[in-house]
Amino acid sequence: MGSMNQTAATDFVLLGFFPELRHITAVVTLILLVYMAALTGNILLILLIWLDAQLHTPMYFLLSQLSLMDLSLTSSIVPKMATNFFSGRRDISFVACGTQIFFSLTVAIAECILITLMCFDRYVAICEPLRYPTIISPRVCLQMAAVSWTGGALTSLGHTAFTLHFHICSPREIPHFFCEVMAVLRIVCEDISVYEKAVVVTSILVLLLPLLLILSSYVLIFLAVLKMNSPEGRSKALATCSSHLCVVSLYFGPGMFIYMRPGSAKTPKLNQGLFLFGTVLTPLLNPLAYSFRNKDVFAALKKLMGKCVCYTKS
Repeated sequence: MGSMNQTAATDFVLLGFFPELRHITAVVTLILLVYMAALTGNILLILLIWLDAQLHTPMYFLLSQLSLMDLSLTSSIVPKMATNFFSGRRDISFVACGTQIFFSLTVAIAECILITLMCFDRYVAICEPLRYPTIISPRVCLQMAAVSWTGGALTSLGHTAFTLHFHICSPREIPHFFCEVMAVLRIVCEDISVYEKAVVVTSILVLLLPLLLILSSYVLIFLAVLKMNSPEGRSKALATCSSHLCVVSLYFGPGMFIYMRPGSAKTPKLNQGLFLFGTVLTPLLNPLAYSFRNKDVFAALKKLMGKCVCYTKS
């Protein structure tokens, strides 16, 4: 009994998503519907890239990794949030909280690294088209994915360990709908000013620095696009680049506003809204913005649907 009480004493309580909101049930139901749509869109995109030989290119391989990261991020947060809400239980164990921090932070950082590498892929494809197959080889694509996942995991491991080693004040209530670093730091009973500076440094390395590299690359890309003689090639390059810039804003905007804004830990409601956008809406918008408006993806989708119809008739 004593050990059970001791275990319970280490649990956290998640206060949930805007508990004072009037129509909270409708909001959570809508979030679940958006989550299911994001799940369907990203799984479908991964299947299309895997099954269609015409999509076996570096760009689509990196896109499949981005969709896999979107699936991992939203699935590590939304199901637990919905379960807590509909069951009426708000507790989460110390181990489960640490696991949620680790996985959500790993995927978020990995996405930032991968999007930066995807920008390099577009730069080589447009500015160095003849050398593209040599520079962006299948082996290089695998290395890009490995660097993204490994960089995210190692950075997340350090922040998770540091965050959870602090002494937590009772009643251990986290003002958020999931275990997130800035929310957990709000209930720490120690001076965390040094660690907050470390969070800012990490944010500069995984958010600001990659964003500057992306913007610098796109200046060179747009200059190269303007020099193209073919109007069709110019429009195709601009369409691909605009989609990528849209994805960049979806990922980097909320992250920079949360982790690089002074006093961010003191605005939990705003942070919740930004995290809701990043963990629910962004995984839904990514396939729409980057892939399903693409002719190659649409062709692969029509081909898959045709095969399904033929299989059903037979």
